[in-house]
Amino acid sequence: MTLFRAAVLQMRSSTRPEENVAAFSALVEEAVAAGADYVQSPEMTGMVCRDRATLMERLRPESEDPLLAEAARLAAYHRIHVHVGSTAVPLGDGRVGNRAFLFGPDGGKIATYDKIHMFDVDLDNGESWRESRTYRPGETATVADVAFESGHAKLGFAVCYDMRFPHLFREEALAGAEILTAPAAFTRQTGEAHWHVLLRARAIENGAFVVAAAQGGLHEDGRETYGHSLIVDPWGRVIAEVDGDEPGIAIAEIDTSAVSAARAKIPNLQNARPFSVGEQSGAVVRVTGAVAAE
Repeated sequence: MTLFRAAVLQMRSSTRPEENVAAFSALVEEAVAAGADYVQSPEMTGMVCRDRATLMERLRPESEDPLLAEAARLAAYHRIHVHVGSTAVPLGDGRVGNRAFLFGPDGGKIATYDKIHMFDVDLDNGESWRESRTYRPGETATVADVAFESGHAKLGFAVCYDMRFPHLFREEALAGAEILTAPAAFTRQTGEAHWHVLLRARAIENGAFVVAAAQGGLHEDGRETYGHSLIVDPWGRVIAEVDGDEPGIAIAEIDTSAVSAARAKIPNLQNARPFSVGEQSGAVVRVTGAVAAE
């Protein structure tokens, strides 16, 4: 059993990195004052900017990024884990990585994760997104072993649109993840319809905690995000939430014994079986599926 206090930081990031670093730092301090051992910020903490030219002009290499330097400093100063939900990093080939970072209590970088699934969609009312025009998708899921004073916990990474791909979360759960993360900048339109449902489903089907910090409100670049940063327990209950889209924090105690209890009640990770898909009269396609190793 591992116990720690997790906080989600809800932000409204602008196109100016220096403003966002200051807002991030203030929210981390607020979370630490409330007893947090682990804090998570939203997707695109460092800058929310639709204009590609402006984004590329203001980006800095990972080693020079002021947000990452501040995250490492705060982690070491407060002896906590700081999870930058994601920020844009130049990849040197004209593309950008949508990358998450986890820093440990010594200020060292524990893990990174590049968002795998690109948000290329056409929504109602003319809202259209083509994330792949600027961002290069990641190719590797990440599960990190995180040490707290009371013990260890395994953390699985995802970012925003990834939450619509349940096999990513299933593979991380099968790899031992007890806490699944999904920091986001969910649009208001999709958030109102799907945010709570998707995150609760990912928690229930994997018997895991889900921690999801979010952007919220009307941003400087014109987009509108849903907010409602939340933490869900392994039984699918929302145990902490920032109500609405204003910046703020929510905090909850994480007890990993709840993960083993939920998985003992509903052992679907162990009960999964391979199966076939096909018509009786046609070709049968073999699908392996995600099945726990014996």
